[in-house]
Amino acid sequence: MAFTIDISDRQQVHNLLLLLQPETRPLWGGFTAQHMVEHLVEQVEYTNGKKAGTCDRLPEEAEKAKQTGVYSDAQIPRNVVLAPPPVGYRYPDISTAINQLMQELSDFDAYFRKPGATSVHGGFGPMTGPEWRIWHSKHFTHHFRQFGLLQEP
Repeated sequence: MAFTIDISDRQQVHNLLLLLQPETRPLWGGFTAQHMVEHLVEQVEYTNGKKAGTCDRLPEEAEKAKQTGVYSDAQIPRNVVLAPPPVGYRYPDISTAINQLMQELSDFDAYFRKPGATSVHGGFGPMTGPEWRIWHSKHFTHHFRQFGLLQEP
């Protein structure tokens, strides 16, 4: 797979996140740096047992989308907008949000140590821990590029 961030390398993830400042501007899109981190927090919560996702696609459609989204080198395109950016913040500052994201990732690891654990992706249906690691790695890479933490390929 041609992603740049491996979410299993928590030191790399954390070190890159620490480069963010509240005033860091995105190269594209409407997120602030803190909104982006909080978005990642929420997405990981859907994969660590804290929130339950749903998928409205037929199983065969979801599986086809998963094959493209997870098992190919396809990248998430710039400026994909699935919802407007939030107005406020969930956490008092970006440092707190980063710490929370690191905790959610630890909880993700614990959740997927349970035999047979899955979590539902809104477009891909139920996914295993290894599938989520790939998807989160692609998703983190997308947003890290958005904020210049990683270079475009």
